[in-house]
Amino acid sequence: MLSRIIPILILTGFSIASHATHNRAGEITYRQISALTFEFTITTFTYQLSLADRPRLEVSWGDNTTSIVDRVDPKIFLPNFYIKNTYITTHTFPGPGIYRVVVQDPNRNQGVVNIPNSVNVVFSIQTVLTVNPSIGFNQTPILLNPPYDKAAKGYLFIHNPAAFDPDGDSLSYELTVCTREDGKPIENYTFPPATNRFYVDSISGDLVWDTPADTGAYNVAIEIQEWRNGKKIGVVVRDMQIDVFTTTNKPPVNEVLVDYCVEVGQAVDFFFISNDPDGDMISQFATSGVFSVEACKAQFIRLDSIPGRSISRFAWTPCHESVRQQPYDVIFKSEDKNSELSLVDIDNMRIKVLGPPPVLTGAVPEGKSMRLSWNNYGTGYISGFAVYRKEGPSTFDPDSCVNGIPPWSGFSKVGYAPGSATVEYIDNNGVEGLDFGVEYTYRVVAVYPNGTESKASNEITSSLVTGVPVIRHVTVGETDAVNGSIKVIWKKPDRLDTIPTVTGPYEYLVYRADGIPGTNYLLKGSVPTADLNDTVFADTLMNTAAGGFLYRVELYNDAPGNRFMIGDAGIASSVYLQASPGDRKVRFSIQRNVPWINTRYDFFRYNENTMVFDSIGSTNLLEWVDTGLENGRDYCYYVRTYGGYTISGYPKDLFNLSQRVCVVPVDNEPPCPPDINVSSQCDSLYNQVTWTITDPVCFDDVAGYRLYFRPEVEGIMQMIQQFNDRNSSSYKHYPGDLVAGCYGVTAFDALGNESAMSDVICVDSCDFYEIPNVFTPNGDGINDLLVAKTSGLVERVDFRLYNRSGQLIFSTNEPKLNWDGTYRGKIVSPGIYFYQCDVFERRISGIEELHLSGFVHVITEKGAVIKPPDFKK
Repeated sequence: MLSRIIPILILTGFSIASHATHNRAGEITYRQISALTFEFTITTFTYQLSLADRPRLEVSWGDNTTSIVDRVDPKIFLPNFYIKNTYITTHTFPGPGIYRVVVQDPNRNQGVVNIPNSVNVVFSIQTVLTVNPSIGFNQTPILLNPPYDKAAKGYLFIHNPAAFDPDGDSLSYELTVCTREDGKPIENYTFPPATNRFYVDSISGDLVWDTPADTGAYNVAIEIQEWRNGKKIGVVVRDMQIDVFTTTNKPPVNEVLVDYCVEVGQAVDFFFISNDPDGDMISQFATSGVFSVEACKAQFIRLDSIPGRSISRFAWTPCHESVRQQPYDVIFKSEDKNSELSLVDIDNMRIKVLGPPPVLTGAVPEGKSMRLSWNNYGTGYISGFAVYRKEGPSTFDPDSCVNGIPPWSGFSKVGYAPGSATVEYIDNNGVEGLDFGVEYTYRVVAVYPNGTESKASNEITSSLVTGVPVIRHVTVGETDAVNGSIKVIWKKPDRLDTIPTVTGPYEYLVYRADGIPGTNYLLKGSVPTADLNDTVFADTLMNTAAGGFLYRVELYNDAPGNRFMIGDAGIASSVYLQASPGDRKVRFSIQRNVPWINTRYDFFRYNENTMVFDSIGSTNLLEWVDTGLENGRDYCYYVRTYGGYTISGYPKDLFNLSQRVCVVPVDNEPPCPPDINVSSQCDSLYNQVTWTITDPVCFDDVAGYRLYFRPEVEGIMQMIQQFNDRNSSSYKHYPGDLVAGCYGVTAFDALGNESAMSDVICVDSCDFYEIPNVFTPNGDGINDLLVAKTSGLVERVDFRLYNRSGQLIFSTNEPKLNWDGTYRGKIVSPGIYFYQCDVFERRISGIEELHLSGFVHVITEKGAVIKPPDFKK
């Protein structure tokens, strides 16, 4: 964390200019009571020494109605002559919509540096809310830090509103302009002057002034924007005042903080340490929503404070009630006690609280359904459990800070089990049921009342059991186009004597369908048996080299007059190994359709020296690559699968062999795509394109490169140059008047295989457009025209200039503007004029519109006349 230094005034030894009127800062917050009714809290901060007082304020609700709201007594007197005023009321809106609630009051306090004539400027604050039943109830963020602060000239200043959203919505932050009557922007308002820059961090909410360039009182406004499910649902505008002073004091320094991701029940416990280089005493503070979680409030305990050093302890053990999607922001502040000016160092950290993962204990097939079971979650606070499923094994490995199951994991939500004490769910895939021969992988998450999901459970993979004859082997015995063979073995059915109608004798019927997903079954043979012990069938005279086969075994009670099929059929396929040649490699894909779970695939390759197949590798995936081979040489392989049923009492340790397949590696693969970089040389109107391939193996396969270009972001890339030397690495391209376009480069090998294109890098036109902020149409022949600086890429502008009364006095479409400072034939009065300008530029994406606004300071002499045109330079 970066250290942020903020000064706070101690009044001893300082004099403060009196302010004539009273409004210094404020904001409007609300909470929803019913579908259309909201409770609003208006908070203002006024000057104690002002005679003005507002026991009531008028509120404009944005629905063409207003209300008078009384102040809640008592008003609170704060240090540094601030008074906190609170007004609370309710309002019912006429229906769904977006409403802008505005409160205004004459006037702002005197002497605000960045608001001209502030004593006569109306003070207004506003908030925007969305009334929409589909998004649920809403409450604005609670701003835990007050909207006033002190800064020191020459010191980095940071203020954070410490916004805490009780609903757990996402927050973002943005600077805006302070407002006057009816919530309109204040004319000629400027942001406070900074040695470096003045901005607000959109994520953390830090208002950063780096660094104050002058002393005095300044007002700024921050938008706190509230987001839910990717949509903005509300805006609170904080108008705050900052007083800047001078000091020789050095600020305290906080030790570094770190962010945390913790599960419920895991403690966050650390020491917050601050040191002061001047040896001043230090006070420490912490502000956050974690101190208001009723079920498990955090603690901030001050342990020790000596001159120059202070230590406090932050301790929090999150509970289930604190789980939410967004992390908690915690603001830490240390303040030194200096007789001249008290300085502050502020740091912040984030704590994300996650629900612990449920423990999934079983996935047991029941017919065409799967019964899932998990341990009791141990709390009554959750709403229920969401069930996620994917087909096949999973590679999802969430880190410690991920809750829920993201879509990219391959899992889909298939069900919800309500109730905090629920420990089972039956997945029947609707009325259709699950499919036989498919591996299903499951995970569950606990769902909290606010919709947040816990960390994902462990995963369990299972599949349906496909009938009474449980197949355990479908293994290729001989690989041949005509005389191939496959052996099918199944487990003897159990407990048939419990079925009164099953008397025996029995008969197994074996069916075969061509292809792994085959459906056209043909009877291949029968196995009569009196005691069910005959469980082997040899299928011969077949083409095992061209594809796999799917088998179905049915068991019949074969008593005279009492013949029927017992239970569902058992189904399983052979293993078919597909091999594809590559450049010095062979790629394999395994096809199978079995009711058990295969956990390992062992690959074997024929050794010409020993004339046996050697084991060369294993994987648990359905794809594998054998590398380091020699192109043009013949290699032969087979794969052995290993797995078993997951059900207790069903066969384990099942081995099955694929057919044998031979393949010749060949260079049919392109090289790796290069890395590309583009830089523009604006003065010479060319782009310098460079590229490289860092992988030495890929580089060794390269014979040359092809460079592609298109003038706009969209469109077809066209080759502009081919390089037949693999050591080529750069090119100067002159695209014309516009140094704009998109570049990509490919590599090709000696056989003409071309790589995929590199990342496409687009560069835009070299341009600028600048409007001067001062000019002097006084007839002295110097700076008599307002002329914009432009690169020539501007097609046209829509320029409008207004005086302080809002009257349009000049407009033009000419990019250079060329205003001579006159209105209706006379030179305008000296002063500040406001402009709005839409600039239409030729860019890489076509004509783009840029909006500019600002001020022009006209300096002239009273009664100056227009000079002849030849005096204008």
